[in-house]
Amino acid sequence: MAVTIDLAGRVAVVTGGTRGVGAGITRALLTAGAEVVVCARRPPDKPIEMDGRTAHFESLDIRDPEAVEAFFARLHRSHGRLDLLVNNAGGSPYGLIAEAGQRRAARIVELNLIAPMTVSLSAYELMRQQEGGGSIVMIGSVSGTRPSPGTGPYGAAKAGLENLARTLAVEWAPAIRVNTLLLGMVRTELSHLHYGDEEGIAAVGRTVPLGRMAEPVEAGDACVFLASGPAGYISGASIAIHGGGERPAFLDAANVNQPSPGTGRAEPRED
Repeated sequence: MAVTIDLAGRVAVVTGGTRGVGAGITRALLTAGAEVVVCARRPPDKPIEMDGRTAHFESLDIRDPEAVEAFFARLHRSHGRLDLLVNNAGGSPYGLIAEAGQRRAARIVELNLIAPMTVSLSAYELMRQQEGGGSIVMIGSVSGTRPSPGTGPYGAAKAGLENLARTLAVEWAPAIRVNTLLLGMVRTELSHLHYGDEEGIAAVGRTVPLGRMAEPVEAGDACVFLASGPAGYISGASIAIHGGGERPAFLDAANVNQPSPGTGRAEPRED
């Protein structure tokens, strides 16, 4: 039996929802029938549309608490409610910590941890006063679950974001559910900057157990589910969207005929 999620009448905000993963999330929500407001510092090259429906754009720097508060005040006046917040805005340039310096590291942590907390606090004020409460989804990263060389402050911020989501899920229950999506590699319009040409992108995708990178809309589908009734008992959860994760490096280095102690490989046994 097919399961269709209908978010008609729901109002959703997606930060950084104008390109890449954010645009994929926006399109998935539009497909599900939600009314979507996207915010970013710069407008999209063209409106985000899906199935004949268009997301509304508002310019916003989520690192500015006063601007964030004013944005949600306008949203309350124009839409009357907020059912879903997706904290997607974030990111980081590549740079070793010792070379990038303290100021750059602080800005990265601000964008990826402090700003989502600021946005969530303003969303909370709307959600807690309305019937049905609301749902908040943090867009995390596998970088926050493992070493993140070259993007250390980003990985640390994403680890903190996941912990923040778990804490808010307790503090704001039962009215508001808070969850995290832990994204692995996602193919976007900027993938060539990180992985090179199509051959390079495909080669990197083959390192994933499922054989490819995720598509942005697949993160969006998870957001649609977390905003829906069937997910009504899911809160404080971290859901990995990484195609099976990363193949352990030791598997390629090990001699399968002479396994080294401590590799974690199980030996035959009788109980």
